Amino acid sequence: MKEQYLIKAEPFYQLTGNEVTLYEAAYKKRLPVMLKGPTGCGKTRFVEYMAWKLQKPLISVACNEDMTASDLVGRFLLDKDGTKWQDGPLTIASRIGAICYLDEIVEARQDTTVVIHPLTDHRRVLPLDKKGELIEAHPDFQLVISYNPGYQSMMKDLKQSTKQRFTGLDFDYPDEDAETSIVSKESGLDADSSKKLVQIAHRARNLKGHGLDEGISTRLLVYAGSLIQAGIEPIEACKMALVRPITDDPDIRATLINAVEMIFG
Repeated sequence: MKEQYLIKAEPFYQLTGNEVTLYEAAYKKRLPVMLKGPTGCGKTRFVEYMAWKLQKPLISVACNEDMTASDLVGRFLLDKDGTKWQDGPLTIASRIGAICYLDEIVEARQDTTVVIHPLTDHRRVLPLDKKGELIEAHPDFQLVISYNPGYQSMMKDLKQSTKQRFTGLDFDYPDEDAETSIVSKESGLDADSSKKLVQIAHRARNLKGHGLDEGISTRLLVYAGSLIQAGIEPIEACKMALVRPITDDPDIRATLINAVEMIFG
């Protein structure tokens, strides 16, 4: 079962600081890790890269508001032979010694996230109450969570009782040179055009809090670069990948399109 969760090929990840060294130290001691940063800045790619580097299986869960504790730990299912237990992703990771990555953890209900608590302290256990089983986490098991602090609210934030069970790494968009390199590498676009995309993103990020909830992510820059590389005219590619996805406000759209035309005109 372990083999199916191993990442075979090296994911491209652009180092921006000492995050790899810090994560390796946390994994060595099996400390749980919390990744904080804006949408599309590379948090998920970082976890994939570290799982590949450490040669550990990775089980990822995209959290949502409808997710229940049973979705994480497992449930009894009916089949032709009666009922049988099916492990959830958190339980599988605990059994086989995988890194379990809960992406956008704040989207899950707080009563759901409580189930991770026994795995994040000295106990390293997972109670399966419905099954009457107590799982001792595999020695290689590690829990990693992520979320975007920019979307925090009183209704969507982690409890302090959860936060203080994790070590933390802050992520942000890379500097201009590093982001240009990422866009070029991921999309196959030339460096000069990639740099122009990054310049557009920097202008858009300055509008965060002034009409935009979130700036243009590195992920969207890669999408725009891929469209240009596929033969789409740069201004149209930017409208499709950088402007329309992030806002419906006509004034903000006009401002962004003006920036695109100035840079690519």
